[in-house]
Amino acid sequence: MTVSPWLWIGFNAFILLMLALDLGVFHRKAHVVSLKEAGAWTATWIALALVFNLGVWHFFGPQKALEFLTGYVIEYSLSVDNMFVFALLFSYFAVPPLYQHKVLFWGILGALAMRAVMILLGAALITKFAWIIYVFGGFLVLTGLKMVFKREEEIHPERNPLVRWFRRFMPVTDGYRGDRFFVRENGLRMATPLFIVLLLVECSDLVFAVDSVPAIFAVTKDPFIVYTSNAFAILGLRSLYFALAGVMDKFHYLKIGLGMVLTFVGVKMILGHSPWKIDTLVSLGVIVTILTCSVAASLLWPRKTKIATNPDPATER
Repeated sequence: MTVSPWLWIGFNAFILLMLALDLGVFHRKAHVVSLKEAGAWTATWIALALVFNLGVWHFFGPQKALEFLTGYVIEYSLSVDNMFVFALLFSYFAVPPLYQHKVLFWGILGALAMRAVMILLGAALITKFAWIIYVFGGFLVLTGLKMVFKREEEIHPERNPLVRWFRRFMPVTDGYRGDRFFVRENGLRMATPLFIVLLLVECSDLVFAVDSVPAIFAVTKDPFIVYTSNAFAILGLRSLYFALAGVMDKFHYLKIGLGMVLTFVGVKMILGHSPWKIDTLVSLGVIVTILTCSVAASLLWPRKTKIATNPDPATER
C-alpha cells in the first residue's frame, strides 16, 4: 500500500494533538486517576482505533482493514505484559499514585519514537533481506515458548545497567520532589527517583518492542499499518493500566496466553510463503480465542494465596 506523506503527517499530528489535550487539558493538574476516568479513556482509545480501522476499510479495502485490526489486537494484548512491569516498578519505588500518570505519559511518548525507528528498520530489513522473516519467526517461537514454560523470575530494578550507568554521571535525590524529574539543589542539578522510574519504563518498553514489533510483521509488511496499529495500542496502554491496576494479579494465566500468541504468530510468519500459509482472519480468531481462554481460566481457577498463620507463643519460648 502506497501511502501519501501527508497521511503520515496527518496521523502523527492527530496523535500529538491527543497527547497535548491529555497532558495540557485533562491532566494539567496532577491527580490520582480514578477507575471511572481510566475506563472512559480506555473506551475512547479503543473507539478511535476502530474508527480509524473503518477509515482504512473505506480507503484501502477490507484486507488492509483486517490486517490493521489483527495487528492492533496482537499489539494491544502483548502490551499487557508491560503493565505488570509498570505495577512492579511503581510498587518497588513507592511512586505516589498522584505522579504515576506523568511517568507513563512521557514513557509512552518515548515508546512511540522507539517503535517508529524499529518499525522502519524492520521494514527495511525485510525488503532487503527476505530471509530475515524466518529469523523473526523463529525468534518469536522461542520467546513464546519461554514465556509459556519458564517460571516467573524476580526483577531487580536497581541492577539495571542503564540505571547504574546514569547514577555514575548524575546524582539522584534521596526522595521525590513532587512530580519533577530534575531539580537544582545546593547549586547542583540532580535527578529525582521519578526520573529513574521513567528510565526503567522506557527500558522495559524497548525490551518488549523486540518481541511485539516482529510479531506484527507476520500479519502485514505495510509500514503504515504496522506503525498505526502499534501507536493505537501504546496510546491505550496507559489508561488500561489504571483501569486494571487493582486486578492484574488475578490474570495469572494471561502470561501463558501471551506466550502462546507469540508462538502462534511466529509459526504464521515461518509458514507465510508455504502451502500452509495461515489466513489473517483465521489468525485473528485464534489470537482472540487464546486470550479469551487465558482470562477465563484465570477467573475460573484463581491463584491460591498462602494464609499466614500466627505461631503459637508457647513454641517460641
